[in-house]
Amino acid sequence: MEPPAGVEGSLQVRHVDAGSCNGCEVEISGAFGPVYDAERFGARLVASPRHADALLVTGVVTRNMVEPLRNTLAATPQPRVVIACGDCALNRGVFTDAYGVVGAVGEIVPVDVEVAGCPPTPAQIVDALRSVTGK
Repeated sequence: MEPPAGVEGSLQVRHVDAGSCNGCEVEISGAFGPVYDAERFGARLVASPRHADALLVTGVVTRNMVEPLRNTLAATPQPRVVIACGDCALNRGVFTDAYGVVGAVGEIVPVDVEVAGCPPTPAQIVDALRSVTGK
């Protein structure tokens, strides 16, 4: 993937848990830990969407998270990238028919990068971030 214009090089990432089981969050922690060290490739987690270039969204989107996800996307300045992380974020995973589920991330907001897996490995997450940073 060619890095999106304006976000190549370094990437400030805001994580959004839209309704996950926390399996992906464990792997995200590993991706930013000392073994996989996503920061050496220019990716860094930030606390505010206003400081972010990318949203890393995990989990199915639940009823209570539709508006917060949209609001977080709106608060993230352009140019920005949305990364759907994990099978639930991509296609609802095992929660397809759950009553509180509205949809996959791509059904609620536009997705630029997809990371498959249940959960994806830290290496897969770092590879997705590298595809955006170009490093």
